[in-house]
Amino acid sequence: MKLTNFETMDPVMLMSIVNMKIRDEFGDLDSLVKYYEIDKAQLVARLASAGFDYLPEAKQFR
Repeated sequence: MKLTNFETMDPVMLMSIVNMKIRDEFGDLDSLVKYYEIDKAQLVARLASAGFDYLPEAKQFR
């Protein structure tokens, strides 16, 4: 699944997809946003607006 439309995705689904992709394919958020050429700050803000924070030590949003 592409993340280029993350701004319109359901935030719970988005969080789940991002966490899965970090875990299974990328290893960290920076690699994921670089691969998909999306703005990290916008992605983090989108998920934060739904109550999810990125925990770098856990490498996932919660």
